[in-house]
Amino acid sequence: MSEQRIEFYKGPAGGWGALRSVAHQLRQHRIALKGPRTLLSANQPGGFDCPGCAWPDSNSRTVDFCENGVKAVAAEITADRATPELVGSHTVAELATWSDHRLEALGRLTHPMAYDAAADRYRPIAWDEAFARIARHLQALDHPDQAVFYTSGRTSNEAAFLYQLFARAFGTNNFPDCSNMCHEPSGLGMKASLGVGKGTVALHDFGLADAIFIFGQNPGTNHPRMLGELREAARRGARIVSFNPLRERGLERFADPQSPLEMATGGATPISSAYHQVRIGGDLAVLKGLCKRLFELDDAAQACGAPRVLDVAFLAQHTEGLAAFEADLRAEPWEAIVEACGLTLAQLHAAAAVYAGAERAIVCWGMGITQHPQAVAAVRMICSLLLLRGQVGKPGAGACPVRGHSNVQGDRTMGIDERPTAAFLDRLRDVFGFEPPRRAGHDTLAAIEAMARGEAKVFIGMGGNFAAAAPDTHVTAAALRRCALTVQVSTKLNRSHLVHGREALILPCLGRTEVDLQATGPQGVTVEDSMSMVHLSTGVNTPASPHLLSEPMIVARMAAAALPSSRVPWIDLAGDYDRIRDLIARVFDDFAGFNARVRVPGGFRLPNAAAERRWETASGKAQFSVQALPPAAPPAAGRKVFTLATVRSHDQYNTTVYGLDDRYRGVFGQRRVVFIHPDDRRELGLPQAGWVDITSVFGDDDSRRIERFLLVDYDLPRGCLAGYYPETNPLVALAHHAQGARTPASKAVPVVLTPHAATPRAARRPQPAEAAPADA
Repeated sequence: MSEQRIEFYKGPAGGWGALRSVAHQLRQHRIALKGPRTLLSANQPGGFDCPGCAWPDSNSRTVDFCENGVKAVAAEITADRATPELVGSHTVAELATWSDHRLEALGRLTHPMAYDAAADRYRPIAWDEAFARIARHLQALDHPDQAVFYTSGRTSNEAAFLYQLFARAFGTNNFPDCSNMCHEPSGLGMKASLGVGKGTVALHDFGLADAIFIFGQNPGTNHPRMLGELREAARRGARIVSFNPLRERGLERFADPQSPLEMATGGATPISSAYHQVRIGGDLAVLKGLCKRLFELDDAAQACGAPRVLDVAFLAQHTEGLAAFEADLRAEPWEAIVEACGLTLAQLHAAAAVYAGAERAIVCWGMGITQHPQAVAAVRMICSLLLLRGQVGKPGAGACPVRGHSNVQGDRTMGIDERPTAAFLDRLRDVFGFEPPRRAGHDTLAAIEAMARGEAKVFIGMGGNFAAAAPDTHVTAAALRRCALTVQVSTKLNRSHLVHGREALILPCLGRTEVDLQATGPQGVTVEDSMSMVHLSTGVNTPASPHLLSEPMIVARMAAAALPSSRVPWIDLAGDYDRIRDLIARVFDDFAGFNARVRVPGGFRLPNAAAERRWETASGKAQFSVQALPPAAPPAAGRKVFTLATVRSHDQYNTTVYGLDDRYRGVFGQRRVVFIHPDDRRELGLPQAGWVDITSVFGDDDSRRIERFLLVDYDLPRGCLAGYYPETNPLVALAHHAQGARTPASKAVPVVLTPHAATPRAARRPQPAEAAPADA
């Protein structure tokens, strides 16, 4: 573990720092030989899809992985093993005091385990008994809606399809999933505006764009392979305009580790031609300002006889709602826009000029847009910005929501959705011969509320780390503990195994890197990336344990045990994934010929109506919509209320913590930090590197509090804070979510800071959340 220190990083993203990190990961996991051999198969035709992010594969690079991809792969192929003997040598109460990093460091799970309440330990259990126990609990429920089926974005298309089929054959649409917690507003906003809930661009469009606008995203940490496309775009002269509260190194400079010249000379490529530090929550105002300015520029062009700025032919043919949209923008005072976003009028005008001058423009965004109360409104405003200049449905232009986990988009395509369409349910009925439930199910927040009320009694998690990822940590934990049974399908030990129901099971599964041998031979699974490419993923390594099952087989055996009268041949399907894909093709027309098409190197792209300028809306046209700026927060008497954004460190992916360093932000050996503007810190009379407690404030509710966080001076707007999650998740109230999407508003948490009462000596001692890994 690194020494605890703050040492701000001056170099570019990538470069030698990334290579040193890769070498460290290979040494730490004792895979110096196995690791490089495995990584050469990552994101390659005939190889496996990286278990990290959903950025598309280039299919042209011999080496197509990044530093954080190495961390994800190394964590999966580690030599360390979390055997029943090792896990069972500690009580669950003791394990609960460990940091997430230390739990991760135990290594791969090797056997199914069950919670022994009398001993407060996990003990090994036979697979047959584990499935029988799940069946007994499900069959004992009063109603199918007392079961909750959670899905992680790492789940393959084949596993997700079987999983939703199992749950619907059981009788429920309770499908909370990681989309509920991240990009739900993207799908809803784009669907309302463009008729599709997915991005309209393909990877090759980045090579054609004249301008790329990036909102609320940190690709250097969350999608490092994206930096390769941004680097090439910048080098050929494309303008990259970034809007983000924090200065993030990946959006500033990047040294490509695969560039001999940059590595030899210490050079780097500047990424953003303009970097605007918008106030947290100010993106909607920025977008409204850009749209307003386009009308002003169009007025000026008409006055002098210059070419129009707006694409009037496109607007007339393909859109509706423009008149009301224009009237609202013209009536909105610039003063209100500037006040709401925290940028200057000159900055907004400059950004609009870049967009107006681009023949082809792409707008990208991440959870800095979607985890806000006004998230759906912001996504709809992005769509409106693109529509004004016809930047949808042409090469080098379009909407690009950059999603997180590797198959989060594919899971939704496969039917992991608590609000399924009638057409989809009709097709399931016709293909499988049962009547699926029609009532809407629980999303993530509703599932937590139902468990807290005692109305949901069985929780099954297909991957992920629900207890750590969900908001309102203490409420979520109490809800899970009310369950009669919690089941976690996992590769490694995590927080959710320690926050369990009265009975609990851990079911260890194969990883993406491992050979999946079934009755008809080795199998490949499929995934869908952020840009709707579907491709095969085939593991190359011997499984970490002979006792592991694949995710499709785990689902099939659960279904066969719980639904003994089902007409679905569950076990036969899991014995040959081609059979699953044939059924997928019968349910979804876009997957016709699935098995043949996916075996073409690189796979195939799903059709996108908006990319073809076909608008699957009620009117058959793309929709403009009026979006009001949020009202200003009332002043708080006697205390300064900040807006806190939860962020990832560079040493984590989602809730998986690989290490305790955040190299690009200069934080080493620790995670309990809060980034603050130095002038705000001085205004509060707090010392540099002082310790504070953080309390979220929602009306009169000051009950959510986390203690002892280190203040770190950082370049971000006044009144804004940032801190790592899941450590800051306890501050996010269940009721604080995106309007119309119910995604936790984790990037806009109102908080106050108070000095921590610890003595200086105690403040220097590491706390449990910063404890050393087990092998340190």
